[in-house]
Amino acid sequence: MALIDVGDWMDEQTGEGVFWYIKRLSANDTQATGGHQAGPYIPKQIIFDAIPSLYRPLSANPDVQFTLAIDSHADIRNVRAVWYNQETRNEARVTRFGGSSSPLLDPEATGALVVFAFRRETETTPPECHVWVCRDAVEEDRVEERIGPVEPGQTRTAPDLLGGTGSPKCWLEPDDLPAEWLTRFPTGEELIRRAIELRPERSSPIDVRLINRRACEYDLFQSLEEAVELPRIRRGYETIDAFLEHAQSMLQRRRARAGNSLELHIRRIFTEEGLVEGHDFDYRPESEPNREPDFLFPSAAAYHDPAFPEHRLRMLAAKTTLKDRWRQILEEAHRVQTKHLLTLQEGVSENQLREISEAGVRLVVPESLHGFYPEAEPGQIQSLESFIGDVRNLAG
Repeated sequence: MALIDVGDWMDEQTGEGVFWYIKRLSANDTQATGGHQAGPYIPKQIIFDAIPSLYRPLSANPDVQFTLAIDSHADIRNVRAVWYNQETRNEARVTRFGGSSSPLLDPEATGALVVFAFRRETETTPPECHVWVCRDAVEEDRVEERIGPVEPGQTRTAPDLLGGTGSPKCWLEPDDLPAEWLTRFPTGEELIRRAIELRPERSSPIDVRLINRRACEYDLFQSLEEAVELPRIRRGYETIDAFLEHAQSMLQRRRARAGNSLELHIRRIFTEEGLVEGHDFDYRPESEPNREPDFLFPSAAAYHDPAFPEHRLRMLAAKTTLKDRWRQILEEAHRVQTKHLLTLQEGVSENQLREISEAGVRLVVPESLHGFYPEAEPGQIQSLESFIGDVRNLAG
């Protein structure tokens, strides 16, 4: 049991000398893939920033022991940071988490949002780390309300949350941004349209196209946010309420972008691949009262036609992460017995995959992420390209 509330914990883990490293646990992190990784991956520079004394290049594989407390689960460990500084291996790792007994290495935690709050080592104080592993979507939402959305494969650091180094192709300087964007933030559709202009990739496989365009859009969004908001932040605020109002508006915008981005990218790919909206698929139609699946195939009209064969109906939901969010789609499109769900989550545990499958949900996962998932029965997991092929076959 957690001893404190996640909101109180975030308040406590702030102050001078404290910085956060935030990520979602991948299947490699939690050993859900069956590997033997010693613990969640933490970039070498993060470890060096927290533990400056670890940087001893004249020593072979220097190490430092420190306390790591997983406060969400009342779990305290004496862990070891080690820098493997050999010619054939140059990486820093944190080990001795305690194996599968650690909440960080629990396969069921795959996809969970985790916050590492490092207290920097000084000449007089040892390094220390406090960790919160979000146990449900409510806790994840509360963390993301504070820092903005964190998607699979992305990491964030705080308090320096506004900085960013986008790819040379998609991070735009202020002079390269559309002038109207500097006074009126663009819609999600406008951002995606520009991302596609920057990274069309029409000759790339469908799954690669989706991943690369999403990364490009995120870089573009961050570069625009920095150009618009950083000057305002540097000017300062006359009241705390003014600061909080500005911060809240930024977080709301981040959540809105993240909430619609994936499905808008998929919608564009469908049309690029020759699927006609209103004929081959409908976007956010009403399947039942107050129920709107992200995509229905071939159309809402076919779905509501009792004479249309149910075996030719499909639905696709889009969620960047799973956890318990996949259950939300079970009440959508009742005529579709097997529901498809596209996700970017980097793996699930065997138990999670079994539960999802037994509920009649099939996962659609970009090809590059399949290695994060347990071995599955045929049809349990398919690529987006494969799913589009199936939809075409139904139409034929």
